[in-house]
Amino acid sequence: MKLYYTDHFELPLPDGHRFPMDKYRLLRERLTATGQYELLVPLAADDEALLRVHTNDYLQRVCDGALSELDQKRIGFPWSPGLVERSRYSTGATMCAARTALQEGVSVNLAGGTHHSFADAGAGFCVFNDVAVAAKMLQAENSISQVLVVDCDVHQGNGTAEIFVDDESVFTFSMHGERNYPFRKATSDLDVAMPDGTNDMEYLATLEVALNQAIIASRPEFVFYVAGADPFAGDRLGRLKLTKSGLAERDRMVYGRCQDLNVPFAVCMGGGYANEVNDIVDVHAQTVEEAGRFRR
Repeated sequence: MKLYYTDHFELPLPDGHRFPMDKYRLLRERLTATGQYELLVPLAADDEALLRVHTNDYLQRVCDGALSELDQKRIGFPWSPGLVERSRYSTGATMCAARTALQEGVSVNLAGGTHHSFADAGAGFCVFNDVAVAAKMLQAENSISQVLVVDCDVHQGNGTAEIFVDDESVFTFSMHGERNYPFRKATSDLDVAMPDGTNDMEYLATLEVALNQAIIASRPEFVFYVAGADPFAGDRLGRLKLTKSGLAERDRMVYGRCQDLNVPFAVCMGGGYANEVNDIVDVHAQTVEEAGRFRR
């Protein structure tokens, strides 16, 4: 199975920044050590691809370093040339994974899931919306028409929801923490908000019903899956109580439905903020490993 990585693109951060950037390198190293995967550097997303989703004004402000202090605070990263480069390549990784999945059934971006990015603004550690850009790329290339986005990150995919609010060709399904960021939610085609403390059994039973509902409503030809390690019980931002085994079952449920439908899917890692970085890597790694079992 082909995996796309971008952790070697440097992103300078100030001292004390709390985003766990090391998780990407540690995840790649763990997967490389297994010898089971083909790890590839993606192509960067170019302006043509990004402008299918993002406004020209926003793209130019990002590229020119013209984001205001408020813009940068909303994103959560200070502007730097490295931020622009890494954001382009991380988006490109989802684009490459999508093209590969069309041929091989499944592929993975070892980062991505930047679902808080809107057409005209970034937010929540998200500069460009990788899934939205990759979905519109597939449609522009006439590869597919109907897309389903399954977003199981603990935070609602508000940017993705707003980008596609009037687009019937992309169905957005977000299953997230009811009381978690963003505190003012957007409206997805299907939103399922879980209360604090939700456990494996409750979560999986709800996901099974909602996933079937999303599939019936969308009749997808392609699925993007934003996995998210942050529903894990040990996540400091998550508020849910899923175990690692419960999260593995979540992944198998999503992949199994794609397999039942014979629909290709691309996977993005989404968030993960546990105090122990190895817990994040454990969850992300099993998301990748489970995906590999569903390769054509």
